[in-house]
Amino acid sequence: MKKTWLIMGMPITLDIQDSVEDLAIFDEVRDYFKEVDRQYSPYKPTSEVSRINDGLPAAQWSREMKKILKLCDQTKQQTKGFFDVWRSGKLDPSGLVKGWAIDNAAQLLKKKGFKNFYVEAGGDIQAGGYKNGRPWKIGIRNPFNRDEIIKTLQISGGGVATSGTYVRGQHIYNPLDGTEANEVASLTVIGPTIYDADRFATAAFAMGKAGIKFIESLKGFEGYMVTPDKLATFTSGFERYVEAAA
Repeated sequence: MKKTWLIMGMPITLDIQDSVEDLAIFDEVRDYFKEVDRQYSPYKPTSEVSRINDGLPAAQWSREMKKILKLCDQTKQQTKGFFDVWRSGKLDPSGLVKGWAIDNAAQLLKKKGFKNFYVEAGGDIQAGGYKNGRPWKIGIRNPFNRDEIIKTLQISGGGVATSGTYVRGQHIYNPLDGTEANEVASLTVIGPTIYDADRFATAAFAMGKAGIKFIESLKGFEGYMVTPDKLATFTSGFERYVEAAA
């Protein structure tokens, strides 16, 4: 069973291949994403992120917000500063929160006993188990033609995240010098979880062409990078996830 909602300004899809006896699980996942949007959206004036940007004292930040910011700081250290949720004194943790929320929704499904499912938010996916006995098929879009799929991945039990400017426009910057990240058109990362794939995809995109080498250096991760001159570069183990051409 599959349902899609528009939340956080993007389509969010839950597809469960197991038998679903209680349809309330779909409402539970939907409501969870709505709550994440309510708290972390930098575009909602009443969100905690907006209130922090308006001067909310740190002593009044929620425990969960402090946890998120700790994870953001950890990611900043792991990426040597290329992941930074603060820009010009303003907070925007979207580069971590989306993957974190997808991962939390997947964990909720697992606790309910579901094994075969995928959770997608804005093209970033956590896949569990199989669909019709086969790994989930996940397409990488051509950043120059969104109607074209340039690679089809086969994923079971992992996360896939893509960073790029072809959907939202320019929104990723190099935090080390403040310049726009424009050396890459799109960068897809496959990881053990969508939480890790998403945050490292954002950082790798900010690194420019060096980002694919960063992904190569991470154990258990693979990546596929397309540059503005339409050249593709991928990590050494990426092809094992690619569906063979018919």
